[in-house]
Amino acid sequence: MTSRVPVLLSSSSVFPERTAAAFQLAAALGYDGVEVMVWTDVVSQDAGALRGLAGHYGVPVLSVHAPCLLVTQRVWSPDPWERLRRAGELAETLEAPTVVVHPPFTWQREYARNFAEGLAEVADRFSGLRFAVENMYPVRMAGRQFVPYVPGWDPTATGYASYTLDLSHCAASHTDAMKMADQMGDGLAHVHLGDGTGEGRDEHLVPGRGNQPCAEVLRSLAGRGFTGSVAVEVTTRGAKSRAVREADLRESLEFARQHLATPSPVDA
Repeated sequence: MTSRVPVLLSSSSVFPERTAAAFQLAAALGYDGVEVMVWTDVVSQDAGALRGLAGHYGVPVLSVHAPCLLVTQRVWSPDPWERLRRAGELAETLEAPTVVVHPPFTWQREYARNFAEGLAEVADRFSGLRFAVENMYPVRMAGRQFVPYVPGWDPTATGYASYTLDLSHCAASHTDAMKMADQMGDGLAHVHLGDGTGEGRDEHLVPGRGNQPCAEVLRSLAGRGFTGSVAVEVTTRGAKSRAVREADLRESLEFARQHLATPSPVDA
């Protein structure tokens, strides 16, 4: 592995294609690795299958996204702590240094009650991993806004050892991404690269197609002493063909590499 910041392809970026397609496309396009979104696709849950794909395509798994989505609430177990532990075991087995975690949903009262303490305990159990809590966003429906996370969508308000900075989520929450990176400080362990306009839903656009400071954030990472990875997490479900999806993922990789290679000083 070179000293450059690894650029990963999130398996969510190939949806509705399945997990195996992420390895195929990552290898074809020259990504440094894959972030596996653990979801209902059984391959995404299986260390042996993932190790086989990584070996076959020559693309390592360098991040595991724990099953924190609404559609993954029963993957592995209905117990969120068990899902988090299983994500840690998967990452440890695959030698992936990062596990991406969402804050608890409001209805997960027991999980939320001692989330910070429990997460620290899980992280201690897997001492070689960083459990990086991701910034989320309020949800807007029918002209109203509500926050479906406890204690909120901004993890820096609580304080954790490690964070994932998601730029599309910054757009959806109308948050300054550079300031969010500043607030995460030395805890910034991982970046989800995707753009947004701040209009409507979480968009996960190809970087450069929204109004977020994607380039500025990437150029600032060297000055922040960043030692993690950047995962391209964009929506390609509307792509009319595999060729269009591939073109979007190639453009995203080129954007990331270009701006990671041109660092700028940061007063963080």
